[in-house]
Amino acid sequence: MPDTIRLTSLAHGGGCGCKLAPAVLQDIIARMPAAATFSNLMVGTETSDDAAVWRLNDQQALVATTDFFMPVVDDPFDFGRIAATNALSDVYAMGATPILALAIVGMPVGKLSPDTIGKILSGGASVCAAAGIPVAGGHSIDSVEPIYGLVALGLVHPDRVLTNRGGRAGDVLILTKALGVGVLSAAFKQERLDPAGYDALIASTTQLNVLGQTLSDVAGVHAVTDVTGFGLIGHALEMARGAGLTAELAADAPARLPGVEQLLQAGVRTGASGRNWESYGDAVEDPGIPAWRRDLLTDPQTSGGLLIAVAPEEADALLALAKARGFEGAAIVGRLIAGAPGVRLV
Repeated sequence: MPDTIRLTSLAHGGGCGCKLAPAVLQDIIARMPAAATFSNLMVGTETSDDAAVWRLNDQQALVATTDFFMPVVDDPFDFGRIAATNALSDVYAMGATPILALAIVGMPVGKLSPDTIGKILSGGASVCAAAGIPVAGGHSIDSVEPIYGLVALGLVHPDRVLTNRGGRAGDVLILTKALGVGVLSAAFKQERLDPAGYDALIASTTQLNVLGQTLSDVAGVHAVTDVTGFGLIGHALEMARGAGLTAELAADAPARLPGVEQLLQAGVRTGASGRNWESYGDAVEDPGIPAWRRDLLTDPQTSGGLLIAVAPEEADALLALAKARGFEGAAIVGRLIAGAPGVRLV
């Protein structure tokens, strides 16, 4: 059965832009019955962290997460690569090393050929192979929209778990990837993205956040999260709330993927960007930055970079390490300061 339609045309959203708005998600989680106390559960749902962590013994903790979404591009192999890279990011953000993955597959089998579906799975498997882990199983269903992702499992020493809540006043905030994935994906869906922009989109979203598994050994690193569907402001806000501090972000500091500023100024953005701002804008002190720049800071990042809170005296060394590991868009984007939990744009 030949495929004659674009993958993205089968989905109402794509990538991490599919996420529920932060306010909606918080409301749903608040309605969940209180869980029983488990002494070995080190990280659960309490702080909106990137993954759950379960202590196995004195030397090992299991990191468990799942992530899946609808197509952000039309090439099936690239879609699989992006989704798998994004899922593994949550393991790296906890300071863990991945050990295996399970595939989550929902496909409209009457619209997509087995060959196309196979290429999606092959793309995901290729990323897992690059990370040194197997896709050891999974589950598939016939669904209205194409969905792909992973359950990802990793291991970390219990004393070296990195969370989003350990930041300290004075810490410098470093973001390891340039922003603008959501903007480029929106331009792609509107057929306004040139080949250079597409190449930049793929390069960013398929770059594994392997730096994360080494951060526990880096002096001065206090907190880590990955920047995905809630945008830089949203994930910085989670970090600020976890630490009981204010996250001060320099609005013009994050690097931008090629062409993103021009597209934003031409009115290209995702619907998720607006939903993000509606959800958490009341927790942001905004001095009146240009609308396009605010859209960038709320832009959903599919397979985005790591946001790292590090002691100021170690910030330059960590930034140099990130760049040496291939994260050329790494930049200092702000700091944590004493104050009510929230975000201040400067």
